[in-house]
Amino acid sequence: MNDGSPLVDAQQQFVDALSSKTTNAEICRLSAALGRTLTGDVQAPTDMPPYHRAIVEGWLVNSADTKGAGEDSPVNFNISGNIIPGDESCPMPGAGEALRVATGSIVADGPVAIIRPWEGKEEGNIVSITRPFPPRFFIEEQGYDLKQGTTAVAAGTVIGAAEIGTIASLGIDEIAVASAPKVTLFASGDEVIPYTDTLKPGSIRDSNSIMLASAVTAAGGIPVIAGIMDDNFDKFVTAVKTAIENADMIVISGGTAVGGRDFISDLLKEVGELIIDGVPMRSGRPLIMGKAGDTPIICVAGHPPEALRGFSLFGIAALNKLMDRDAELPADSQNNQPPQKP
Repeated sequence: MNDGSPLVDAQQQFVDALSSKTTNAEICRLSAALGRTLTGDVQAPTDMPPYHRAIVEGWLVNSADTKGAGEDSPVNFNISGNIIPGDESCPMPGAGEALRVATGSIVADGPVAIIRPWEGKEEGNIVSITRPFPPRFFIEEQGYDLKQGTTAVAAGTVIGAAEIGTIASLGIDEIAVASAPKVTLFASGDEVIPYTDTLKPGSIRDSNSIMLASAVTAAGGIPVIAGIMDDNFDKFVTAVKTAIENADMIVISGGTAVGGRDFISDLLKEVGELIIDGVPMRSGRPLIMGKAGDTPIICVAGHPPEALRGFSLFGIAALNKLMDRDAELPADSQNNQPPQKP
């Protein structure tokens, strides 16, 4: 939902500018489906539950036989059998008869009811009641959760543990999911060095690439760390154009601040189209977005917290669109308003 803030407006503008082209679908085993995105509805092949079942344990009786039961006029039933989970059928109790049932047991169709343990008194082979029970009392009907052919999990859903449980209950082991988008990550700046290198005066370790790679993985993508690019415009353009050939999305960290040597906006214009040239947030300008054909390009700040924040706001939004996820725009955890003019 758009709250009218400049940040949300920028997110929506960027997402709307991206192509509707999505990643391909692939078949995935249910055991490996956590975090994947469904590309088609999963429909129930049978009713769920597939039979009428007891919600609680107790005694199954014909509800008509309970009429007239009261404190001064108890009604007795002869316990004639047991129905346990795994039994394939349940007979209709005869007149004046009761069947012991367990939670989850199959129960008969017809005007039967379950007497809960605290509502009956069992002595020997007799259970007595002091109140009437309506038909189908504490019985879950066949198809209560899902009718055959109805949608159990909708396309665009990100599969979590609950969805895996639902799909497994339907006896389905293979589902169609969106292929994980490949996201190529660049770090930018002459001063940036690999994070394992020894720091020198004026240098900065590249913690962004591995951090953003982790964020890409968590969001359902496949990260490809392309390395550190120095401030050579032509080389950077060539590297990005090459990456676009095999990537579904490009993320660049650093080089977005105002300054003579920061040329990310020009780079986007060179390789594709500039869509957002700065987002009004407390951090200022360092969020630049564009695209090259169908490939989104997200350029975030070099400062690690702002880099992650920018990716969380715009990178995840782009990934959601690439995978056709049914998801709202990511919210800003900082909830910062733009800087006020003096």
